[in-house]
Amino acid sequence: MEVRIVMSKLVRPHGGAELKPLLLRGKEQEAELARAATLPQVRMSSRETGDLIMMGIGGFTPLDGFMTHADWRGVCDGYKMASGLFWPIPVTLSTDEATANSLTVGSSVALVDGESNAIMGTMQITEKYSIDKAHECMMVYKTTELEHPGVKIVMDQGAINLAGPVKVLSTGDFADKYGALFMTPAETRALFESKGWSTVAAFQTRNPMHRSHEYLAKVAVEICDGVLIHSLLGKLKAGDIPAEVRARAIDTLVENYFAKGTIVQAGYPLDMRYAGPREALLHALFRQNYGCSHLIVGRDHAGVGSYYGPFDAHHIFDEIPKDALETKPMKIDWTFWCYQCGGMASMRTCPHDDKQRLLLSGTKLRKSLSEGGDVPSEFSRPEVLSILREYYASLESHEKVEVKLTGHSAR
Repeated sequence: MEVRIVMSKLVRPHGGAELKPLLLRGKEQEAELARAATLPQVRMSSRETGDLIMMGIGGFTPLDGFMTHADWRGVCDGYKMASGLFWPIPVTLSTDEATANSLTVGSSVALVDGESNAIMGTMQITEKYSIDKAHECMMVYKTTELEHPGVKIVMDQGAINLAGPVKVLSTGDFADKYGALFMTPAETRALFESKGWSTVAAFQTRNPMHRSHEYLAKVAVEICDGVLIHSLLGKLKAGDIPAEVRARAIDTLVENYFAKGTIVQAGYPLDMRYAGPREALLHALFRQNYGCSHLIVGRDHAGVGSYYGPFDAHHIFDEIPKDALETKPMKIDWTFWCYQCGGMASMRTCPHDDKQRLLLSGTKLRKSLSEGGDVPSEFSRPEVLSILREYYASLESHEKVEVKLTGHSAR
């Protein structure tokens, strides 16, 4: 019988021909869990747990563990690991000096989530090293100010980094909490291929989608076979809207305002780093593993406050080697509602002045909703606003966080 090999039309996983998930299954997982129970423990931060889970599901293909000192230095200073593999942000594991001193190179440890106390994996220690945290912050975040949430996480982490290959034993409660929304790269790739898609644009979001986001996704639908609306499921800043609420709002938007069969909604298990341009590169890298040919990059992608220029995340893609990533940026200019045009437009399409333009941002939307203010129909769809108003009305007074307009969101 003739065997036909069907080649995927999707972009290849980063660094090679196939995904490299590190999550163990079945008897192998049971045996390693039993061994992990006998090992010294290293407690992980929420960011580190998310990074480990991404390695487990293949989202960080082809990493096989937490980075060495040479990897850390190479990624900070030149976007590449010691092997030469392109990587934009360090993926490291830290601990305190007392714990590090109790561990020996060559030994194994159990990796424990610091919040749930669950054993998430094991690691064989190949190296123990200290880093210049301020140097990492300047290279990755362009600042050492502790007001920057990403900088604070780095500066608060343990004094010693541990490197080595990992075996992942759990994806935490993401599957239980989010169900079908939590998809692995293998699952999104299989879904795209079942739809016959070869070009897919990823839309990164940590906010509910307003009219500007909708416009960006529809521009991508015009160009690509489909769009993956990919929501962050990990930790955000205080005052941001929970993932389950965002997912409901996005589902409603897709059902009512997009052509059937053009959108896939899914989520991924990382915390935000708020690294602006560098994080845009990371977003493109792991979207390549999820099977996306493009990443939509709009204004102030993955930014916070006024630490980055509105289009720094556009420019950084022009500064890296052309073959660093197969997933390419879909760069889109300022978008807004133009009263004179009578619809959504961008700086490239609208000839009118600022007086005719309503600039949209997730921060502005959250501020209006949190204060019970009016939201113009040009800003967000009524079905979406209904879900978001219901969420804000359910908050107790101690759960409400003042939303401040800073940087580009204040314009």
